[in-house]
Amino acid sequence: MSKEFDPNIMGEKIIKVIKTIFDPEIPVDIYELGLIYDIMINENFDVKIIMTLTTPNCPVAETLPVDVEEKVKTVAGVKSAKVEITFEPPWSQELMSDEAKLELGML
Repeated sequence: MSKEFDPNIMGEKIIKVIKTIFDPEIPVDIYELGLIYDIMINENFDVKIIMTLTTPNCPVAETLPVDVEEKVKTVAGVKSAKVEITFEPPWSQELMSDEAKLELGML
């Protein structure tokens, strides 16, 4: 197996691409906002992402998961990408990184 297809390296590349996706209402990327709960990569390089939205009636509820899937599919070696939306646990500001809190003036 080549180094390019190391799941840890692939995971880092997936996070990097997810950090280019921003919540339209908050000027912070969805990873730093804490919307990504889990990223799983199987031996076939199928990626499953468990994520949430800031609210169940989020204006981008229909498009954001598709954006995440499409961007993750661009990572070298990724065979497929599937996003599953969950509201358990519900998103809260405590899930945000310090970087996001700083950006929003909360620190």
